Amino acid sequence: MVHLLSNLLVGLTLAPSALGATLLVSHFSGPVYTLSLTTSGTTGKLSITSQASGCGTTPAWLEYYNDTKTAYCFDESWMGSGVITQYNVGNDGRLTQSGQTRTSGNTVHGKLYGGSDGKGFIATAQYSPSTITTYRLPLGSGQVQLEKFTMSQRGPNQRQDVPHPHETQLDPTGKFMLVPDLGADLVRIFKIDASSGRLTACPAGQASPGDGPRHAKWWKSADGVLRLYTLNELGNSVSSWNVVYPTDSNGCLAISRAQTISTYAPGKKGGPTTKAAEIRVAGNFLYATNRADQTFGSNQDSVAIYTIDPQTGAIAWKEAANSYSYYPRTFEINKDGTLVAFGGQTSSNVAIVSRDPATGKLGNLVANLQVGNKGRAGEEDGLSSVVWVE
Repeated sequence: MVHLLSNLLVGLTLAPSALGATLLVSHFSGPVYTLSLTTSGTTGKLSITSQASGCGTTPAWLEYYNDTKTAYCFDESWMGSGVITQYNVGNDGRLTQSGQTRTSGNTVHGKLYGGSDGKGFIATAQYSPSTITTYRLPLGSGQVQLEKFTMSQRGPNQRQDVPHPHETQLDPTGKFMLVPDLGADLVRIFKIDASSGRLTACPAGQASPGDGPRHAKWWKSADGVLRLYTLNELGNSVSSWNVVYPTDSNGCLAISRAQTISTYAPGKKGGPTTKAAEIRVAGNFLYATNRADQTFGSNQDSVAIYTIDPQTGAIAWKEAANSYSYYPRTFEINKDGTLVAFGGQTSSNVAIVSRDPATGKLGNLVANLQVGNKGRAGEEDGLSSVVWVE
């Protein structure tokens, strides 16, 4: 049952492109919702327009592809079996299931890759089994590869008992797959065979002990300088990585860590239960959310903002802003860079916050809506993922 406990509207002049915006939201209890953001004068309003089932028992992540109007939902079920579900996204945002395949469960992320159009296969990360699994598309065409990771000794953090791959992330060329591994303090790198979908391991990037890299994003300067940034969940930090491409088609992409900066202001640090969650890049700004720090009051966690040097890609602390959510596990910036959608996992809300593309600063709360039942702090329940449909 959907509980709509809040719909807080705060005055703001919105960019015309925000009119009629649509978002997709997954909830750990099972549903995938379609939300509409509308404006009237200087106020914004979020509302649920439809909901879909079919993503198993524990939907954990959504990936949306605007060119094909398709969304993929990944089920994190811990019961030994899960699903990947494909939806067609209608003009009104309504979801229609168009494909599905069974998995071994515990999938926390997935990404399309390979083939003639970059959408011939799908790679997924399984947190507790310490595996990545690839499948041929369309869904139901069979598994291509299963890679099991091991490590010789535990890491310094108690959660680093075994490898914990947390994401499958493409490089900008689509020729390499990167897998941040929270348990092993590695960013694993694989070379992609676009025809077969096979992944071949390359030397991994080494994070600092106890960092626990979770997710990664790319940035490219006007002059072509490429940087990789990782969000380190356990270390409550972000890292910047140098990137070197091979000189021949048989070589491997290589990365080396250049910087690591806290997700808290200089002189401050997170508490015993805080965990960095998600990372985004927009223009020459980097954003990273913190869970359970309540920097801005009860159940109001922070988002760290960094500047990116336009020539070198080096990052520097700018400020912290309010995410207007508790346990902001997920967030995404709209295409115009004018609005940010934060998904609070424990608060189970979607908060739309204004953003200035020129300064990178976050501003007022535009609209807020509770979606589904609230979660419990530190548990795998509540809201799991939010994406703009654009």
